[in-house]
Amino acid sequence: MNLRTPGPIPIPDEILQASAKQMINHRGPEFQDLVNNITQGLKQVYRTKNDVLTLTGSGTGSMEAAIVNTLSPGDTVLSVSIGVFGDRFAQIAEAYGARVEKLTFPWGTAIDPNVLKETLEKMPNVKAVLVTHNETSTGVTNDLESVGKVIKDADKLLIVDAISSLSSLPFYTDDWGCDVVAAGSQKGWMVAPGLSFLSMSERAWSAFKESRMPKFYWDVGKAKSYLDRGQTPWTPAIAIMYGLEVSLKMLIDEGLDNVYDRHKAMGDKVREGVNNIGLELFAAESCASNTVTSVHIPDSIEAKELLGSLRTDYDVVIAGGQGSLDGKIMRIGHMGYVPDKDLTEALGSLKSGLDKAGFQPKYSGARG
Repeated sequence: MNLRTPGPIPIPDEILQASAKQMINHRGPEFQDLVNNITQGLKQVYRTKNDVLTLTGSGTGSMEAAIVNTLSPGDTVLSVSIGVFGDRFAQIAEAYGARVEKLTFPWGTAIDPNVLKETLEKMPNVKAVLVTHNETSTGVTNDLESVGKVIKDADKLLIVDAISSLSSLPFYTDDWGCDVVAAGSQKGWMVAPGLSFLSMSERAWSAFKESRMPKFYWDVGKAKSYLDRGQTPWTPAIAIMYGLEVSLKMLIDEGLDNVYDRHKAMGDKVREGVNNIGLELFAAESCASNTVTSVHIPDSIEAKELLGSLRTDYDVVIAGGQGSLDGKIMRIGHMGYVPDKDLTEALGSLKSGLDKAGFQPKYSGARG
């Protein structure tokens, strides 16, 4: 199967093999070596000197951990959203009693730092700003460096969802002033779902000491105290950690700048291929993601039938739209290690599936 969703993604064979190793005592010396190796590798990919914690749970778990460990009920939070996952960040904060103010931008576009600056100037009581770096529901990447500068100039806590960007797109936790950065294993880290990661700056730890939101499983204070002795507070997903240790070595050996360049090349290839088919890209070209490409589904094509045909007739799995974009767009994932032939095959199958459905392009090679 050619799995071209924006997560989970195909896992390279050497990582799969590593994940099949026998279990070890998570309170023993072997696990201590494993978690310490992983932590050092994560810090390199995060490009941070701050603490990075490995938690057992999905990426959404790391988003929840980011909220409950830095905020208190009644705190004013600015949620800046460009899609489904930006909205989810706000929903988590609201569920724990934060007073959430919302700044939304049209889906398919990125955050405008100038608008963000003007908004923050009118909201002096905001304690933290929630930002999604790479929005897979729309295929858009925010300019987090510029956005982060605005937030730091306003002296607000910057909490980032980097689940679909870290390990694939340029990311500089310390240089960009990110206080809390959440990520998940099933994306560009090239391992199975089940692990999430959270970095905490000194400012974030100060906020943690004041935080009064309820927490138990996601308590990063417990996670840090256990990590200091080479353990986790709760039973970890050891098999996924075996794979992560290998994937981190692969990323670091390749060189992070090379990883970023490889993802840009994949993004360029898919966008060009989509345009050559005669389809229209959904995300604005200036902010199109290099981990997932969003594509308008022509009005003459039934989305469910097209995606079903690709799966059953061509063994290619492409994601549909989410929320208000359900049935209107499709999303082609290209994160992690993707052989060039897999992208070529997916694009060829998409064209064949569209031809079979009677699609007549109105143009060819136009830019979306």
